Amino acid sequence: MTLTTTPTIEGHPVREYKGVVTGETIIGANVIKDFMAGLTDFFGGRSNTYEKVLIEAKDTAMKEMMQRAQMMGANAIVGIDIDYETVGQSSSMLMVSTSGTAVVI
Repeated sequence: MTLTTTPTIEGHPVREYKGVVTGETIIGANVIKDFMAGLTDFFGGRSNTYEKVLIEAKDTAMKEMMQRAQMMGANAIVGIDIDYETVGQSSSMLMVSTSGTAVVI
C-alpha cells in the first residue's frame, strides 16, 4: 500500500476516492521507562526509551489505518496526518491518531 502525506502521488492519478480512514492507539509507559527517562532528563541526551514507545504507537496506528483502507478496497492513502496527545491521569498515556483519504490509484 502506498502511503503519503501529500494529496496526490506523482505519476499515479487517483481513480477512485474510498473515503476518510483513521487509525488510533493509546499506549502507556511503565514505571521502569519513566525511571529511565528521568535519568536521561537529569543527565541529558535523548530518551531512547520514550522514542521506542512513540515509534511503536505510531506504527500501530498506521497499521490499523492501512487495514481499514484495505477493507474499503483502497490501495493507497493520501493526505495522511499524524497527531500525538497525552491522555489519562497525570498524562501518563500517549495517544496517536492517524487519518487520511483511502484511494485507488
